[in-house]
Amino acid sequence: MTETVTLYRPTGPAELELVRASGFKRWPPRLPDQPIFYPVTNEAYAAQIARDWNVKASGSGFVTRFQVRAAFMSRYKVEKVGGAAHTEWWVPAEDLEQLNDNIVGLIEVVQEFK
Repeated sequence: MTETVTLYRPTGPAELELVRASGFKRWPPRLPDQPIFYPVTNEAYAAQIARDWNVKASGSGFVTRFQVRAAFMSRYKVEKVGGAAHTEWWVPAEDLEQLNDNIVGLIEVVQEFK
């Protein structure tokens, strides 16, 4: 069995539609002003971002969960960006397609905020 790491991503409605269009298998390319794809390490932090930022920005926010091969994620370190629970991986935008190729299973929506 493949060893995986669980990642969470706070997601707005536009990004979620692109994920849905991929069959919940891939993240869309980053926009030019988005040099990093930053999935987070825990559901509580993802929920905080989805609720506090995505809802304000676009009217709704979602928490997604997905599994990535541990061997792939081992090339990135976890960054602490605030309190103890505010930890995330910083994946350069140019590595996003490789990350997508290393997703095991589907990207799931686990929480929704309006």
